[in-house]
Amino acid sequence: MDYHSVSTCFSTLTIPLVVMTPAATTVLFFLLAILFLVSFLVAGSEVAFFSMTTKDINMLKTHKQPAYRRIVSLLEQPKTLLASMLITNSFVNIGIILISNLLIDSILPQEAGFSWLGFLTKALIVTILLVLFAEVLPKVWATHQKLRFASTASLLIEICNSIFYRISKRLVHFSNGIEKKFATDNNSAMDNSHLDYAIDLLPEHEATMEEKQILKGIRKFGDTMVKQVMRTRLDVSGIHLSSNFGEVTQKVEELHYSRLPVYKSNLDEIAGMLHTKDMLPHLGEPVTFDWHTLIRPAYFVHEQKLIEDLLQDFRNKRIHFAVVVDEFGGTSGIVTLEDIMEEIIGEIKDEFDDEESSNKKIDDNTYIFEGKTMINDLCRIMALPQDTFEQQRGDSDSLAGLVLEIAGEFPQENETLVSGEFTFIPMTINKNRIEKVKVIIQPPALQE
Repeated sequence: MDYHSVSTCFSTLTIPLVVMTPAATTVLFFLLAILFLVSFLVAGSEVAFFSMTTKDINMLKTHKQPAYRRIVSLLEQPKTLLASMLITNSFVNIGIILISNLLIDSILPQEAGFSWLGFLTKALIVTILLVLFAEVLPKVWATHQKLRFASTASLLIEICNSIFYRISKRLVHFSNGIEKKFATDNNSAMDNSHLDYAIDLLPEHEATMEEKQILKGIRKFGDTMVKQVMRTRLDVSGIHLSSNFGEVTQKVEELHYSRLPVYKSNLDEIAGMLHTKDMLPHLGEPVTFDWHTLIRPAYFVHEQKLIEDLLQDFRNKRIHFAVVVDEFGGTSGIVTLEDIMEEIIGEIKDEFDDEESSNKKIDDNTYIFEGKTMINDLCRIMALPQDTFEQQRGDSDSLAGLVLEIAGEFPQENETLVSGEFTFIPMTINKNRIEKVKVIIQPPALQE
């Protein structure tokens, strides 16, 4: 092969591999615009989704719009979601770079002597476009309009998360493994337990036992949700809308409550609230008296709402009572101003409260609790850290729910359920309701 044949061979390599027709150019421009839009939404969503506070998420849970429900569902696995976003953005940006290179090559003249200048030009153009439209603009917009941006991009993010879910889960699992090896123990739960321990160390002349309990209540007040302090549906008594005035009066005398929910067919259909003080001017009325005119509108709150926010709502609206609803709109229970205040100052007794509680301490390692006892109260009474049963409790907030989570099925009376150093024995079960549970703490010597 002579010199001329070699030069001819190299000259053929400079011929573009892809012939850019007008139709192909149009398709590539259209595809490039779509990729920029996807990159715009994904990049902004990284800010919009992960800048939401607990209050924002609780607000979204109270709405039924599909976009809001998607946001809440996606944020249940934040690490996996972020990994899916980053993977999506990486692939999209690679696509933008490749297509931009083809389009710029078809527009700029191809001169061998100025190849370095062409490379710098392409790099500068693509970098400016990516930084401006795929980083700066979407993130600035998402910072100021996070809820609107997140709801707009939620469908796209859900699709991307579904596509890359398995890859993201593996990456998160790998990342968690590294994190466990190098992470320190300075988490929020430890900080809270250290703060409670510091409060307990305060000398008696500086803070009494009651004052220490109040300080602990204030510490955890901002992180407590309505679901943790409410009275569950099983403990709620109400008045049927079809009752006559005589039946209503009798019900009020039996229950001794100042406010009662009025329902239609069941507690899922709350018609309003009846304040017993509104009945005082009408106590002499006959049974046929239309007491429905005394019904006041009910105030509904979601069970994930923070009691700090609910207390502010009570103050602004000048009310003391709210009906708690779940994500499906059904009634979970009720919450009162007294329930909120008890989280700070402890249990409030009035003339109608039972003098003796069913919760009993048998010895230092054995207790008997009502099934409806909240897990937070359980830990407080047994002098345990608040996160003691965090791994076993699942979504449960009561002792009965914790027992069900540990058993995996509905247990039998006097069945022994062991979880770590704790033994749970359901003592009384009535109509599929766990009413009393014995809790035994195994001493360290017996655990071995």
